[in-house]
Amino acid sequence: MNVHSPVRSSADEDIDLYRQVRAAMPALAQGLSAEDLAAQSMPDCSPGKWHLAHTSWFFEAMILSAEPDYRPVDPRWQVLFNSYYEALGARVDRPERGLMTRPSLDEVLAYRREIDRRMIRWLGQGDMDARARYLFTLGLNHDQQHQELFLMDMLNLMSRSPLDPAAWAKEPRAAAAEPGRGGETVFVGGLVEIGHDGEGFAFDNEGPRHRVWLEPFALSNDLVSNGDWLNFIADDGYARPELWLSDGWATVKAEGWNAPLYWRQEGEGWTVMTLAGRRPVDPAAPVRHISLYEADAYARWAGRRLPTEAEWEHAAQMRPDALSNVFGELWQWTASAYAPYPGFRPTEGTASEYNGKFMVNQAVLRGSSFATPEGHGRASYRNFFYPHQRWAFTGLRLAADRPGESASVTDDDNTAFRDDLIAGLSRSPKSTSPKWFYDAAGSDLFEDITRLPEYYPTRQEAALLRATAPDWAPLFGPGAVLVEFGSGASEKTRIVLDTAPELAAYVPVDISPDALDAAAQRIRDAYPGLEVVPVVGDFLALGELPEGLGRGRKVGFFPGSTIGNLTPDEAVAFLSGARRLLGDDALFVLGVDLVKDPATLIAAYDDASGVTAAFNRNLLVRANRELGADFDVEAFAHLAVWDAASARMEMHLQATRPMTVNVAGQTFAFARGETLHTENSRKFTEASVRALAESAGWRVAEFREGAAPSVALALLEG
Repeated sequence: MNVHSPVRSSADEDIDLYRQVRAAMPALAQGLSAEDLAAQSMPDCSPGKWHLAHTSWFFEAMILSAEPDYRPVDPRWQVLFNSYYEALGARVDRPERGLMTRPSLDEVLAYRREIDRRMIRWLGQGDMDARARYLFTLGLNHDQQHQELFLMDMLNLMSRSPLDPAAWAKEPRAAAAEPGRGGETVFVGGLVEIGHDGEGFAFDNEGPRHRVWLEPFALSNDLVSNGDWLNFIADDGYARPELWLSDGWATVKAEGWNAPLYWRQEGEGWTVMTLAGRRPVDPAAPVRHISLYEADAYARWAGRRLPTEAEWEHAAQMRPDALSNVFGELWQWTASAYAPYPGFRPTEGTASEYNGKFMVNQAVLRGSSFATPEGHGRASYRNFFYPHQRWAFTGLRLAADRPGESASVTDDDNTAFRDDLIAGLSRSPKSTSPKWFYDAAGSDLFEDITRLPEYYPTRQEAALLRATAPDWAPLFGPGAVLVEFGSGASEKTRIVLDTAPELAAYVPVDISPDALDAAAQRIRDAYPGLEVVPVVGDFLALGELPEGLGRGRKVGFFPGSTIGNLTPDEAVAFLSGARRLLGDDALFVLGVDLVKDPATLIAAYDDASGVTAAFNRNLLVRANRELGADFDVEAFAHLAVWDAASARMEMHLQATRPMTVNVAGQTFAFARGETLHTENSRKFTEASVRALAESAGWRVAEFREGAAPSVALALLEG
């Protein structure tokens, strides 16, 4: 006997899907009382009864009402359960939804059953056109959105009761949170595409797909945890205005925030209200119910930032395996304002009001939460809330810029940095070499420093160099080669090049490949007849110059008073090595800063804008990125000190709290107030410059001092 299986139609599949989605919210409502479902806890929330009715109204208003001669279940309910659709007429204002004691819960459930009956009949007709298909799918996704809103609003309602009632015996969720993985994942960025690709359903705000340029960045592999947040609270995170956006700080003060929503301090510990009642805060669990303001403040406290939505989506597409809880745990705040994508067009018809008109003053969240129905989330999904709102299931994942990732950092470079930093942290007092400041980000920050009003050395030296170079350049002779040590952006080099047209070649030497390549290309573009041969290297470990350069004498160039960053022994060793490298008939132009009043010096190394502080802390940022260290960057304060006995300015990074830092598998403890000494900048007199030069085998041919605040240039002869 042959048994024939019935062939299921697409209409049957649509009906099954409709029933499955529509069954979810009544299932969530089981066990809740009519009183639970009628109350409204705040204007942002809606009663559970309203969610049950509104999601039914949506199918009636958007789909069923388009049928010829359609008669609504009850015309009055078109007003009661409309949300924000102006084109569909009057409605009850959102804050007043809780005042509607009628229709009763039983009447609402009967309304829901009747709409389901009519929709199943409509689906059974089959042959939906493209627009009807879209509206049907939109209705299912709309219902799923309200399933999550139902849980959000019910939790907020339960939190208002001093009884701390549990709405459910256990939290309604499909799976437990994924365990943390630690660390971060770096993305090189570039020109990427984001937005819905046209496959399957998407809300209109997810498109069109478009290109976005991303600089290199990193995302934390894990969401920020309750334990992390407890550290933020312990460090007075809610009481430090410097961490907060202005509107955020005003909200903190006005609302009296001192912890995430639903947290309560009880004795020495904290508890949190959940859908299953009040529970002790689990330090390992991802922190929930935080506003954009709180997420942003925490990121600043942690020395990180919020990702943009483009960064988040690109990461979720490229490396979802590397990131824990990308979906299914918490919506994750981004730094992106909720705005239309290029070319955005809202859905035609009544559904045009679904998303587009809300694209102002809100921020985008990405991912999905444990309360998001399974299958509802996707990488292109754009959720959005106002910056102060925190009753949603929201959390955060940190991001950081990685400007050096496009450069090739060799194992040797990492090894040298690691070994030097570990050696410095092992000393007492702790110290490290300032040469590690100058990755690409550090070089950029230093250039920013040189433009600060407090930082006189660059301005004063440039002015002195313009006055002096025309006198000294003729001494270089034809076919000369200018060798600049620690060239950075090579800005002062142009002053020399403009006065020395007979130079055959320019050799910039710098430890940062990115900064070096960019500066060298700028010089090539500006001086097309000049041979430019960049050399990546440490000027404290000089090798040999490239062969085949100009036939004239070699001229060393070391501006910026960088000689002051070296110890006296290092300075002598450097100048001795440079003399050997450049040859017996070489010249050397040396820039130095002169001793002056301490107030001027301290202001130059501790500017009011905090750029020097960022430059100093970038050493720790670099260590975290390149060595996998875990410095809490914002827990170190920038400190500038004048040491008159040694005639030097000192820069330190001072621990603001006790902490333990891990670097390449080794652990280092910092006491509160302990410092990492990052830089010395010695100041000179004419006598001390002459003594230094003579110790290294040079003779000072000329010494030029500029106007106050004074710097000087010395021309050395071999």
